[in-house]
Amino acid sequence: MRITQRVKRILANYESDCPGTKTNLARILMHGRLGGTGKMVILPVDQGFEHGPDRSFAPNPPAYDPHYHYQLAIDAGLNAYAAPLGMLEAGADSFAGAIPTILKLNSSDSHATVKDQAVYGSVQDALRLGCSAIGFTIYPGADDQFEMMEEFRELSEEAKAVGLAVVLWSYPRGGDLSKAGETAVDVTAYAAHLAALLGAHIIKVKPPTDHVEQDEAKKALEKAKVDLSTLEKRIAHVMQSAFAGRRIVVFSGGAAKGTEGVLEEIRQIAAGGANGSIIGRNSFQRSREDALALLDTIVKIYQGKA
Repeated sequence: MRITQRVKRILANYESDCPGTKTNLARILMHGRLGGTGKMVILPVDQGFEHGPDRSFAPNPPAYDPHYHYQLAIDAGLNAYAAPLGMLEAGADSFAGAIPTILKLNSSDSHATVKDQAVYGSVQDALRLGCSAIGFTIYPGADDQFEMMEEFRELSEEAKAVGLAVVLWSYPRGGDLSKAGETAVDVTAYAAHLAALLGAHIIKVKPPTDHVEQDEAKKALEKAKVDLSTLEKRIAHVMQSAFAGRRIVVFSGGAAKGTEGVLEEIRQIAAGGANGSIIGRNSFQRSREDALALLDTIVKIYQGKA
């Protein structure tokens, strides 16, 4: 694997990490059609756990099969595929070495009455399955946020010790946050910063809206005259909050939406300097043909060709 200068510069930002961890980051950054550019598109399929199989896969029945998602990520030329334990186990041998994988170690479900996550995978599982990274979710703002952060710290320490990379989904919710506040620009920037402080290599957050949730943050932003008028500028602000761009930040695709809505959002995400996108429902809930066409355009946007 020949590492580009762009990827070498990104790896240099992770000054405390061992060669094994940097190798696994490089595998993700160098794989697929965006390999070597410093940009990435990842397919995440943890929605069956979060929302149930029917809400997730009934719109496109072939997606009930775990092999479908491996193949979709491979054929689309994506950087990596992220999924829970059972999904990866169901195709780990058939697709061994075909694409870097990320083992998602915790999830919630639609029956839950509290904002919390169950940990159901381990670092040893990730090693056994040949993964390049582990993935984890925290809910900043939730009543159990600190417990989640402490769980992440333990798993992150273990993963880094054996040379795995660490991906953190940082999704504010619960507590005193309003629904609009979950994707507010100040809250999203805070979530990205928290993920960086917790030691994540790759940070996943949602695209921020122009809503500002916290009064003190609003005062600080207004005093500093921070322009948050467009999604592009809000993305740039979130990237700045992740150690001034020294950490890889990717943005979720969010709830299912029309093709033009997805593509316009990603154009602004790319223009704002993001490292990439992590697109789940907006890809696998479409037919395979439509999903491949959508992902092809998304990759071209990050290549500067669309």
